[in-house]
Amino acid sequence: EVSALLGRMPSAVGYQPTLSTEMGTLQERITSTKEGSITSIQAVYVPADDLTDPAPATTFAHLDATTVLSRGLAAKGIYPAVDPLDSTSTMLQPRIVGEEHYDTAQEVKQTLQRYKELQDIIAILGLDELSEEE
Repeated sequence: EVSALLGRMPSAVGYQPTLSTEMGTLQERITSTKEGSITSIQAVYVPADDLTDPAPATTFAHLDATTVLSRGLAAKGIYPAVDPLDSTSTMLQPRIVGEEHYDTAQEVKQTLQRYKELQDIIAILGLDELSEEE
C-alpha cells in the first residue's frame, strides 16, 4: 500500500524497494550529540512471527538490543514472555559485562537451545527416541 501511494513498484514480499534506505534515514536521526542523547524504545510488528521478514530484519539491524516476546511462552503462562534465544544485545560482551556474566549467559543460551532441540525431537519422534543422557 505504501509503495502504491508513493508511486513505486513494491518488491516481491510487498515492501517498497526503498525500505532499507528509509529505515536507515529514520534511525540515523535517533542519535546522541554533544548537547544530549535520545533513548529510543521501538515496538516492531513481526508478521507471522517471522524475524527474517524484511521490515523487522531491517529495523533490528539498527538497534542495540532486541527483546522478543513469545506467543508460545505466553500460552504456557510464562511472564514476561521474553524469548532469550531470539532476544539480543550488543552490550552482552565480556569487556562490558565481565567474563563471568558473559560465560554464564552463553551457557544458559546453549542449555535453552538444547532444550528446544529436544522438544522438537520429542514432538516429531516421541520421548522413546531420546537417549538416557538426553
